[in-house]
Amino acid sequence: MKSIPLKQKHESLGASFTDFGGWEMPVRYTSDLAEHHAVRESAGLFDISHMAEIFIEGKDAAGYLDYSLVGAASEIAIGRAKYSLICNEAGGIIDDLIVYRLGQNAYLVVANASNRDAVVKAMQDRTSAFEVSVKDESDNWALLAIQGPKSVAILSELTTVNLDELKYYAISEAEIAQVKCLLARTGYTGEDGFEIYIPVESAAQVFDAIMAAGSSKGLLPTGLACRDTLRLEAGMPLYGHEMNININPYEAGFGKVVRLDKPGDFVGKAALTRLSESAPEKVLVGLSGDGKRAARADYEVFVEGSETPIGVITSGVLSPTLGYPVAMAYLKAQHSENDTLVEVDVRGSKVGFSVVKLPFYKRKS
Repeated sequence: MKSIPLKQKHESLGASFTDFGGWEMPVRYTSDLAEHHAVRESAGLFDISHMAEIFIEGKDAAGYLDYSLVGAASEIAIGRAKYSLICNEAGGIIDDLIVYRLGQNAYLVVANASNRDAVVKAMQDRTSAFEVSVKDESDNWALLAIQGPKSVAILSELTTVNLDELKYYAISEAEIAQVKCLLARTGYTGEDGFEIYIPVESAAQVFDAIMAAGSSKGLLPTGLACRDTLRLEAGMPLYGHEMNININPYEAGFGKVVRLDKPGDFVGKAALTRLSESAPEKVLVGLSGDGKRAARADYEVFVEGSETPIGVITSGVLSPTLGYPVAMAYLKAQHSENDTLVEVDVRGSKVGFSVVKLPFYKRKS
């Protein structure tokens, strides 16, 4: 497994580790529940330096990304960001991405760690008709995410950037604890917060400064276990669970991300156009249950009284915030309407769930 730059610091804080996408990552420091509630009620600091940072530069950068991805990167304003997907010719999802526009001809594409090689190869393979460079600089950057309602108060002590003016899905150059960084108002928890792109050699300085500034405000170091429960409550997909190369955007509920109307061709356009012309046979839905028994990934879903599966759970948990089980699942489309009652086979017992609108949790603005 690969190690993130601050592994020894996490060890000193009592972290236990897990293999995630080939990286040895902090999974928890003390208690999954304590860390989850810290993010919902105060703030948590995640080290997500396993993510991939790919810089796109050149006079054709905008047109190249319009061709390479399903969205319209050319429409992103400088200093802003959009969620996007990179698909293959068949319309299968190679990865989901965040695309930041850093300048007129400069972009940052952030990919999932497990898909780094696949995304870099796909993007490099698509450059031939464009004057553009695609540089994988993942090893040069650390990435910290401070998430939660007290994130602004904590980070304000460390930067001169007016955080109230940094909008959601925006990015800015910043100095944090005297270190030059890229500061984005993005996250993967359903809470307000920031993701900070830091040169590797300065990562410890920024991490220590944030922990010190948050020490009186309830900030905790937080691991992947609570990150998963937070993102699930917020209805955010995880590649390898809700998405993979055999899933297309329409099945995953991301049809609006696909810009079939943008000028010119793009990779996967023909297949995605065909897929858009008919309703998908299966769709991603939210499920809400009673009691305390969680529906976990790969558990089968049934219509009440039937022994024929109509779908499968992709992610599930007993929600720490809501106090009842929530899950995401792919169901046959005819059973996907909200309020549809279904049963999940939870270790040999049928447990009742109902189809609900995502997300399960939405923060108060």
